[in-house]
Amino acid sequence: MKNLPFFFIFFISFIGFSQNENQPNFWDNVQFGGGLGISFGSNQTTIAIAPSTIYNFNKYFSAGLGASYLYAKNHDVKSNVFGASVITLFNPLEQFQLSAEFEQLFVNQKSNIYTSSFDYPALYIGAAYRIGSFSAGLQYDILYNDKSIFASAISPIFRFYF
Repeated sequence: MKNLPFFFIFFISFIGFSQNENQPNFWDNVQFGGGLGISFGSNQTTIAIAPSTIYNFNKYFSAGLGASYLYAKNHDVKSNVFGASVITLFNPLEQFQLSAEFEQLFVNQKSNIYTSSFDYPALYIGAAYRIGSFSAGLQYDILYNDKSIFASAISPIFRFYF
């Protein structure tokens, strides 16, 4: 009972501050987007989807979370790759974007001969040209090794946020 006035005052002040119209709404700074990819070739198919959400702290810095799924078939080898990532974006100039993304990938591969499951991390450092909500550029996986399912440590960046 002695703490009742304290909780009452705390509750009233919380309601009063939460109704302040000068404070920006959290959701006004949130953007949704990500990337899509598809490629076909001789005995080869790749389909990828990577949704993500970022929070814009200011006009220079954003950070967020992402998920990814990739299906790849190369001759008789089929791969399903699931991933989760943390991404940071830095825009020192309006048209230039630097990025860092840590992604943990979980791979399931099957062929006529074997089945394999493993996981590995990737840490991408990238630079992109930005036009509004769209950016295109290159990124480099600094943790790239022979466990990777990708042919190169360098990969393209195509991002769109709305």
